[in-house]
Amino acid sequence: MDGARALGDPVRRAILELLQRSPLPAGNIAAHFTISRPAISRHLRVLVECGAVEVTTSGRQRVYELRTAPFLELAEYVDRLVAPPFAHGLDALATEVARTRRERRDAAAGAHAGHTPGSGHEPERQRKQSA
Repeated sequence: MDGARALGDPVRRAILELLQRSPLPAGNIAAHFTISRPAISRHLRVLVECGAVEVTTSGRQRVYELRTAPFLELAEYVDRLVAPPFAHGLDALATEVARTRRERRDAAAGAHAGHTPGSGHEPERQRKQSA
């Protein structure tokens, strides 16, 4: 069963929301539902198999804990998937604007320090343009 189908079940989603608060033993998880404990165990097994939940043994108890890393990866993927197609171009534009502002600030700081244009203290781009 793939991860998307595994997480689509409302009981599994409710289990994930419980585990978001804190790790819980299987019995405590089952206490929140009206379905049988074996049914909860099957849901937990699916969540473990798809990597959304980690299980550890503490004495006789199996403690289940939410694994957030797969959800972070999924959230990043979905963000890229639903972002406008030009979003990457906007990131490049923002980088260019920041670089230009930094160059202007550096040039202004050089001018205030008594440096004259052409003295070798201009940003690299300005020297190339004036050559």
